[in-house]
Amino acid sequence: MKSLAVAFTGPSDSGKTTLVIKVATLLKKEYQLAIIKNDPSDKAIFDVEGKDSWKFSQTGAEVVITSPTRTTLFSQRQKSLDDIISMIGEFDFLLVEGLKNLPLPRIAIFRNKLDESYFEYCDAIAMDESIDPKEYAIPSHIALLDLNNPEEVVAWIHQNAKKVK
Repeated sequence: MKSLAVAFTGPSDSGKTTLVIKVATLLKKEYQLAIIKNDPSDKAIFDVEGKDSWKFSQTGAEVVITSPTRTTLFSQRQKSLDDIISMIGEFDFLLVEGLKNLPLPRIAIFRNKLDESYFEYCDAIAMDESIDPKEYAIPSHIALLDLNNPEEVVAWIHQNAKKVK
């Protein structure tokens, strides 16, 4: 396994999830994948109220639900990237959406305008034709990628993803 990771960041509704899905679809053809999604406002719901697994997780305990085809962990504790990576097990590529302070190669996603405050956190910018990069002082070390060309993004990932285990 390659155990390589890359992160995606950007403002709300910029297309992060859409790009991660397109990249994952391409990579999944040849590689084993893992995806981490940051939920900064803690609004994601992962269980159905009233089910046994929901009742167990309401106790505050770490709950694992296992079946012949999947295993799900309902954790009540925040995990570090290293903790999550060890739980995931083997993978070729880990795609992380959010968590901009993690020390991973990072692609910032933008539509309509660039937010220059992201420049210090990113190694590449994926943008669409609604943005003219000449209107911005983009540092020379930041690669420019076509948001609508997931193959180009995957090529960048192959060259820049970081070994994480």
